[in-house]
Amino acid sequence: MYKNILFISALLTVSLSSNSQNAYNYPKTEKDPVKDEYFGRKIEDPYRWLEDDRSDRTGEWVKQQNYITEKYMMQVEVRNKVKSRLTELWNFNKQSAPYKKGNSWFCYKNNGLQNQSVLYIKKNVEDAGQILLDPNTLSKDGTVSLSETSISKNGKTLAYGISKAGSDWVEIHFRDIATKKDLPDVLKWVKFSGMSWKGDGIYYSRYDEPTGSALSQKNQFHKVYFHKLGTKQEKDILIYEDKEHGNYNFSADVTEDENYLCLYTSQSTSGNKLMIKSLTDPKAQFVTIADNFDFSNSIVDNIDGTFYMRTNNNASKYKLVSFSIDAAEQGGWKMILPENNNLLEGVRFCNNKIVANYLENVTSKLYCYNMEGQLEKEIKLPGLCKLGSFNTEKTFDFATYSTVSFVAPEQSYYLDAKTWESKLIFKSDMKFNSDDYITKQVFFPSKDGTKIPMFITHKKTLQISPETPCFVFGYGGFNISLAPEFRIDRTVFLEAGGVYCVPNLRGGGEYGEEWHKAGTKCKKQNVFDDFISACDYLVKNKYTSYKKIAIHGRSNGGLLIGAVMTQRPDICKVALPTVGVLDMLRFHLFTIGRAWTVDYGSSENQDEFDCLMKYSPYHNVAVNRYPATMVLTGDHDDRVVPAHSFKFAAALQEKNKSGDPMLIRIDVNAGHGAGKPTSKQIDEFADMWSFTFHHLGMNP
Repeated sequence: MYKNILFISALLTVSLSSNSQNAYNYPKTEKDPVKDEYFGRKIEDPYRWLEDDRSDRTGEWVKQQNYITEKYMMQVEVRNKVKSRLTELWNFNKQSAPYKKGNSWFCYKNNGLQNQSVLYIKKNVEDAGQILLDPNTLSKDGTVSLSETSISKNGKTLAYGISKAGSDWVEIHFRDIATKKDLPDVLKWVKFSGMSWKGDGIYYSRYDEPTGSALSQKNQFHKVYFHKLGTKQEKDILIYEDKEHGNYNFSADVTEDENYLCLYTSQSTSGNKLMIKSLTDPKAQFVTIADNFDFSNSIVDNIDGTFYMRTNNNASKYKLVSFSIDAAEQGGWKMILPENNNLLEGVRFCNNKIVANYLENVTSKLYCYNMEGQLEKEIKLPGLCKLGSFNTEKTFDFATYSTVSFVAPEQSYYLDAKTWESKLIFKSDMKFNSDDYITKQVFFPSKDGTKIPMFITHKKTLQISPETPCFVFGYGGFNISLAPEFRIDRTVFLEAGGVYCVPNLRGGGEYGEEWHKAGTKCKKQNVFDDFISACDYLVKNKYTSYKKIAIHGRSNGGLLIGAVMTQRPDICKVALPTVGVLDMLRFHLFTIGRAWTVDYGSSENQDEFDCLMKYSPYHNVAVNRYPATMVLTGDHDDRVVPAHSFKFAAALQEKNKSGDPMLIRIDVNAGHGAGKPTSKQIDEFADMWSFTFHHLGMNP
């Protein structure tokens, strides 16, 4: 990625013993005289050169920054202890809920510290099984991961996507399940794609091969293809493209009976067009179901020509409707499950019944309805939890599902769909006593008076006081809900007597589309106000004090942390913006960034530019006293390109006047986070948590 970085070391002179820039001897980051004009206003961008991920100059900067960070972390006394305990906590058996295809069952397992989870094939739901595909054998350092798998309806062939170094780019391979050997077929330049089987082939989506940097070039002109097993990729059949709208993305999904193809078109992360085409009639054309991006629509299934669709069309919290392809317009829709006070997160058919999972005050609930939408039974879930996978087919008289909570890892259940009773089939042996901890939910007012929910987790015996360390994690965007989830690394903080808090900010999906839109575009400040109010609430109610708070967010959550720490640098002692969107004027120019304009707006529009400039973290770093900061990113992040973090860290190092460090940790051969090997995760979290412990005065 970086060429001849040793050759150009003179371009960035770093003297660890004599650099007078500040006490931490940051590398001197050169400033170029770059300015852009937006609607008559000139905006400086002196660190623009850091956007070139292939330049020697950027490569040397990365190397020197990592050197400084590593040198600092070597002096943090608790680092080895934190890493040792994290490794112990991570080392437990993990298993996904099994699912059935053909005559076999499939699931993922990890014996504890394997870099990647392994795909197993089983004879029955409780069989130990045999290895079908072990991605740990695909690379020595575990940086090749499975992005997605799909098994043919007859259960004979596995399609699997592999990602290298955390990139969003995927190669699709195929494996004969009986022989456990790969077929010669390989599909390249696949991105943001499913793998949907029809007979002896799959529908998938791809881009043309990039002509510039594969890690930062804008992704345009997505296309849908059909690949038949045994043929070369160049022979694949082009199913759909749009030569006039280069920013559209397409996803193809075949119904369970393989009689229809559903084609989804999106231009952002919410809202989609939808067309359906018969696969049994060679002359059939696509029938339009939704012709705009105003709402999100997804086909649940097709039963004898009747389609069932989950949609938020005039239903902010979603509803379930049915229609025939001959009466696909909204006037022909039949209401099955009307919108109610809770968010309809998902729908599956099982034993010719409807199983619907709702989010009720950010906690999963599961219900069984008949096919007319009449409630028959609640399927009890264990307390404050989040439903994970739910695996079944409409003719099955069983299902499997998984749940997680803030203090317990994934556990799996077998559901008898004749009695609707659940049986626990897998529970981990993690060396963390979940029973010693409690999670409660509180509601607090934001700046404008809106009530915001927040989960608070800690030891049952913990004596709360203003000296209690508190870790606040947030997201607030893209219609994503932060329901209860288990994160292994958080346990080391809980064990050390910390309070872990997750506020459910506007911009997320916890209460439907209205909640989402209340945190988008020029309302994005609501998200930051919600998070700031959460911290203020914790201090006011004596859970902690500002000097004992650490704040953390990833991706859009990294933007959250960047905005909060530049608006209220007094809000915390530690800030951890991770893989964040931090330059709000140029995010849309890289990879898939233009899809985020629906949430953020665009600097190309004057009113939205004015809003973005008010909170863009990179542009709002001023001469100020900032909390101890560790910016985290990966050099192969082609979702949120690392230039965001590079430029933000450089600005902080230049302008911070507190005595606290402004460090950046750049993970080499790592991307946005998906598929990151266990060893790299432990290394990253060991640094993140030891940095946090050190500045909050904690011991693991």
